[in-house]
Amino acid sequence: MTEDTKFHHGDATDAAPIVEMKDIEKHFGNIIALAGVSFDVKPGECHCLLGDNGAGKSTFIKTMSGVHKPTKGEIFFEGKPLHFDTPRDAMEAGIATVFQDLAMIPLMSVTRNFFMGREPTKGKGLLKRFDVEAANDICMEEMRNMGINLRGPDQAVGTLSGGERQTVAIARAVYFGAKILILDEPTSALGVRQTSNVLATIDKVRSQGVGVVFISHNVRHALAVGDRFTVLNRGKTLGTAKRGEITPEELQDLMAGGQEMAQLEGSLGGTV
Repeated sequence: MTEDTKFHHGDATDAAPIVEMKDIEKHFGNIIALAGVSFDVKPGECHCLLGDNGAGKSTFIKTMSGVHKPTKGEIFFEGKPLHFDTPRDAMEAGIATVFQDLAMIPLMSVTRNFFMGREPTKGKGLLKRFDVEAANDICMEEMRNMGINLRGPDQAVGTLSGGERQTVAIARAVYFGAKILILDEPTSALGVRQTSNVLATIDKVRSQGVGVVFISHNVRHALAVGDRFTVLNRGKTLGTAKRGEITPEELQDLMAGGQEMAQLEGSLGGTV
């Protein structure tokens, strides 16, 4: 997918951020996983966080989504200081994470996976039961909105492509009220066509006012959908660039630069 992609990018610059992280540090004993991360996401924006392995991306995700509490720094959610005790608190507030290893049960239907743990019911008391018709209708409709026509609501998730599974997970998060969607390397294991479908899904989500955090080490995929780009290198953010302000080569250099420097310092015994 090229940069002159068909996606259009709304200007979310005037809006107040939904989530804002200021100078976040996260220490595990003497290991400093995050050493000063500042990052924010606005409604309807796709803000890409780029970094190679070991840059601190997974600690960043866990800190933003309430799994880890920051050692230092502040996180604001809709303008108020944020204190999540558990990841469930973050989910209730509207921060949803779609991980690479999707939490789905392949042999179960798309509908069952879509509603896992949140099934619509009908009847009361002892007669209360899963409303299969309502669930099927909602699932088919939501998937259609994302550009996927299922053979039927009982189609097993295991028969879907990787890109379609990502789309189920994204559609599910948005349907259940996500204001922020954190996507962890959503395109890393996909082919070109599936990647293109997932990027189109992200564009649809943004048009609904959801803020998307797109975490990746793939500069090309990030440039296809991103409005802003922040590079994470060895636990620090190296500043943020808007779309059109930075070339793919500059982004790639920023990502690689710190890693190469560290390796060079190591091999020369710190004499650089």
